[in-house]
Amino acid sequence: MRTLTIIAGLGACVALAGCEQSSSQASTTEVAAPAVKKSIARPRQLYAGQEQILSVDAAALDMDQGKLVLNVKGKTPGAGYTDVAFVPRIYPAAPKDGIYEVDVVAMKPSKPGAATPTPVEIEKAWEGYPEGRLKGVTFITKTNQVTAMLPAPKAGS
Repeated sequence: MRTLTIIAGLGACVALAGCEQSSSQASTTEVAAPAVKKSIARPRQLYAGQEQILSVDAAALDMDQGKLVLNVKGKTPGAGYTDVAFVPRIYPAAPKDGIYEVDVVAMKPSKPGAATPTPVEIEKAWEGYPEGRLKGVTFITKTNQVTAMLPAPKAGS
């Protein structure tokens, strides 16, 4: 009787195991999330009162007389943000893809106003950029990031 109970229990386990759906038979409605690129950079410490702006709408890189000029159109969380700047991230080694990361930051207003997104434009040269290794720049804000690639060299230069 005892042997019969054990055999019946094993049979039930095998039957239940056969009912489970294998991972290869899983529903095709599941969509895998795209792999997030892991950054090897770390942000620099910001000054007291500095924080990332709200978002970047458009970004571009330009070469002007041998200087790399970063151009960004974005939004701050509200009016009164000043000293908008780019803060390059710190890398232990050059990124393999040549795309460097830069935080877009601004000084918070001393008296916060209405929390209405305010457009801002920034155009500044990047002194000491990694010439020869840089292929693009990813601009990082609170809510998004935008990558701009280095323009192709002009003919005759």
